[in-house]
This record gives sequence, structure tokens and C-alpha cells, in this order.
Amino acid sequence: MAKYTSLGQIDLPCVADHYGLDQPRLAPLAGGAANSSFHLTCGSGEFVLTILDNHDRASAERLAAHTTALFDLGMPTTEVVPTQNGSLIADMAGRPVILKRWIAGGVEAPLPIRLLPDAGRILATLHTLTADAPELADLPAGTRRLSPAQQATIAEFTDTDFAAWLSERLERIQTLEATHHRAQVIAHGDLFDDNLIVRPDGGLSVLDWETVSLDDPLLDLGMAAVGLAREDGLLVPERLRALVAGYVEIAPLSEDDLRALPAEIEHAALIIAFHRYYRHNVRFPDPAKSTIHTEMIKFVESIEHTAQLDS
Repeated sequence: MAKYTSLGQIDLPCVADHYGLDQPRLAPLAGGAANSSFHLTCGSGEFVLTILDNHDRASAERLAAHTTALFDLGMPTTEVVPTQNGSLIADMAGRPVILKRWIAGGVEAPLPIRLLPDAGRILATLHTLTADAPELADLPAGTRRLSPAQQATIAEFTDTDFAAWLSERLERIQTLEATHHRAQVIAHGDLFDDNLIVRPDGGLSVLDWETVSLDDPLLDLGMAAVGLAREDGLLVPERLRALVAGYVEIAPLSEDDLRALPAEIEHAALIIAFHRYYRHNVRFPDPAKSTIHTEMIKFVESIEHTAQLDS
């Protein structure tokens, strides 16, 4: 199983020393598939302390730099707090640590439909930013897509029916994509409801920039549709329309884009299906989650019955 940091493993005096905190207190936070996060309170305010269990120092520093750059560019996201010596990352027993200012509010799942246009506007605003900031100069390209090495592992899946379904669908989508070329943008890659905080003022703040990269805006919008326009395992046309309505206020979509969007939603669902199967059946086998990937099969089928957005 994946290794995470428990509350009892936190060297709180070490953390306090790094950040100059007075009598900090910690409480675990739910969620997080890759790292361990805690609500930290002290005399100087409220923060989120994240132990980057699945990062080395270099990748942790990139994540902190990217998050800081996007915050500085005006994205409604969390602010990274530097250590007393100015570093964006601290070290705790060989594990990188990041401290971020607490954003008041909470996750609402599913995200209420009235907030979907706001989510669409936020994503479109991200897509209109330029990666001119030095901290974004090293953004990778297409990290949310399956690599050739990942796709090669599909043939080794024990569930051969799923492997055949996934391979056939991916081949069809990638053939379609080869005929369309869109300029790459800064893409979040994981705009699901658990990465959105509904603030007390009713606005949204975006969390988790681990999958930020340069990519096709339609694939990123498609991933957001998987995360936000799905209910009871199915794509809900009204939710998709609300998400897209907000998006096009900032970044208009052509008729060709709207026709291509269902295929990109499917591509995003296939990516999620792969990772769910691989994580829970190959990398960290978990019988309780061994069939969670099949939810995406039902979701993909629902895409085919969703009305075209340009009709």
C-alpha cells in the first residue's frame, strides 16, 4: 500500500522552527490520494501543512514554485508560505514539507450546479494565462495523458475485457485527435470537486496543482467535465452545459470545438479509468477498490447519449 505520514510522525517542533510558528496545533485532513495534509493552527493564523510523501525535493520545489506563480498571476488558489530562510519547501526527516495558508470554506460534492459556471470561468481564465513567469518556464507538456509506457502496460492487465475496451477506445480517440491541432495552454488536469473550495462568500478557490502542465484546453475541459458534470456515474447534460456556459464567457469555443468536446471528455474518462485500475489492481492492490475503474465504462456510455452542445 502507499505510504503516508500519520499525525504521530510529524515533528511539530521542527516544523515550528522552520516557519517561526508559535505553539502550532495539528489536526488531520481527509482526502488526498498522494500526500498527507493537516490543518495547522497557531497564533499567527490557520494553515495547511502537507507532507509531500510521493515527491522528492526537486519535484516538491517545482510544485511549490508553480503554485506560487499561479497565485501571483491571480488564480484563486492557496498561497504558499515560505520558511524563515525564504525556501518554499522545508525538510522533515528527509520528507519535503509545504505550508499553505488556510482557505476558509469547504468541499461540496457534487459541486452545486449554480457554481459550475464559476468553475468554468476559472478554468478558462487559467487557459488564457501565458506561461511567461520564470517559475512556469519548466512546465511539462501533456502529463495528464497516458505515456507510451503506461499504454504498453494495458496488455498485461488481468482484466482482459477491460484492457481490450480501453485499448480500442484510446486508439479511436487518439486517431481523432491527430486530425485536430489546438494551441497548448496551462492546464490544471484535475478540476474535480474535491479540488475546489466553496468559500463563505460563495466563490471558488482551486487546490492541487500536481498535474499542471501544458496541454490541449479541450482535454482539460473534458477532465473537468468528468470531475464536475458527472452525477450517479453518468454525464449530466445540464451540468455540462452550465460548466461550458461559464467557460465560454472567458474563452469562446468554436462549433468545431463543441463538436470535439465529447471525444475529449471520453479521453479524460479513459485516462481516469486506466489510473484507477493500475493503482488499485497493479501498484497498490486493494480488493475494496479493485472494480472502481468500471465506473468509467458506464460514464463513457453516457457520453454517447448526451446532446451535442452546439445543437
